[in-house]
Amino acid sequence: MNKMILLIHCPDQQGIIARVTNFIAQSNGNTLYLEQHVDTDEKAFFMRLECEFPKEEKAIEVFTKRFAKEIAPELQMQWQIFDPLKKPRMAIFVSKYAHCLYDILGRHAAGELEVDIPIIISNHKNMAEVAANFQIPYAYIPVNKQNKAEAEAKQIALLEKNNVEFVVLARYMQILSANFVAQYPHRVINIHHSFLPAFPGAKPYHSAHSRGVKIIGATSHYVTSDLDEGPIIEQEVVKVKHTHSIKDFIAKGRDVEKIVLSRGIKHHIKRKVLVYNNKTVVFD
Repeated sequence: MNKMILLIHCPDQQGIIARVTNFIAQSNGNTLYLEQHVDTDEKAFFMRLECEFPKEEKAIEVFTKRFAKEIAPELQMQWQIFDPLKKPRMAIFVSKYAHCLYDILGRHAAGELEVDIPIIISNHKNMAEVAANFQIPYAYIPVNKQNKAEAEAKQIALLEKNNVEFVVLARYMQILSANFVAQYPHRVINIHHSFLPAFPGAKPYHSAHSRGVKIIGATSHYVTSDLDEGPIIEQEVVKVKHTHSIKDFIAKGRDVEKIVLSRGIKHHIKRKVLVYNNKTVVFD
């Protein structure tokens, strides 16, 4: 059977689910899984379907053309179709911190992340050995204020050469330009500590420790031109106590960063995220 994932976003109205599922059935398809959400404030409808069609040549292509002509315009849909068996190609950007990189590569090697990783890009040489251990090509591209545009041009050229579909910033300690982000809308995933707005600066764990916080956390989100203001994909917190040192805070923070980043990547890979109004619907 040919399998397909269909993501839909449109104005809420009566009969959307019936109209779409009946159209799939009439096209000789079968709906295997369906999840939907209605934002009553925005009067917006969201749906994710997993379907299958007979293993005939161009079955999904024919369905796609008919759907685009007969259903989508009438219901004012924004929609996307994906092949769940096709592995997306993911690039990793990293600087000097290794914890997220090791976690991603370990999960990938264990078969947890259904992606191809054709390239790791860094503004430092530190992680070249890590990449070599996992037999993934590594590109060192130094970045500073003077060469930022040139460096990003080299990065983008590498991404295009390797047919990269989305990028993960595994503690990449550089701010991407608006031009870079515009070329990968909702396809650059970042990780940061959740209390960043309350504790800005280079040493947030130190600031949080001095304030005696009781939870710390992390947030994975899509990168936009507004720093750390992109649509949130996943969040998690962990409790801390007055007995914990700054070193304990950092260790716990790094653990939760790894978990939250990997979850965000998995949601993206499985096509479970829909973005609207700088927010997300993340399906189960």
